[in-house]
Amino acid sequence: MKKQILIVALVCMMGALYAQDATKEEATLEINKNAPVLTFDARFVASDGIVHDYGTITKGANGQVYFVFTNTGKEPLIIEKASSSCGCTVPNPPTYPILPGAKDSISVKYDTNRIGMINKTVTVISNASNSPTIMRIKGNIIEKPKTEEPEKTDLKQEDIKQKEEVKQKTPNKR
Repeated sequence: MKKQILIVALVCMMGALYAQDATKEEATLEINKNAPVLTFDARFVASDGIVHDYGTITKGANGQVYFVFTNTGKEPLIIEKASSSCGCTVPNPPTYPILPGAKDSISVKYDTNRIGMINKTVTVISNASNSPTIMRIKGNIIEKPKTEEPEKTDLKQEDIKQKEEVKQKTPNKR
């Protein structure tokens, strides 16, 4: 009985080792040197990845950004899917193939009606050799500064002028 268990265990271990070697070989064969490559414009490339920094913006400001990229590979780039880390960030990638050497963009719109720091990610799945690609947006949204409004009156411009004339004609009582 012990011999049978030992033989079964050895067969399982050999199978597992063989399966790992096959996976490494398949991975080596799958590398396509002509594959498309998503290369983003330098303004989006930061030390911590592909990033757009809104800086400090006010509530309700335009939250649209266009991540401009070039297909630097030798085959057409097809973006299969772009998804965001939350519903407040909406990515809109091109739905057509991007030819080698062509530039295009992925638009990302953030809902700026939320106050506070933002740090959201967009994951792009494509046939590129560097897929999946992670893009980030970050920044700080603040309330709009309150401006002093002129005193509201129901008087028309003519009425205001007449009121001022009356004030000037009236002597001060002291």
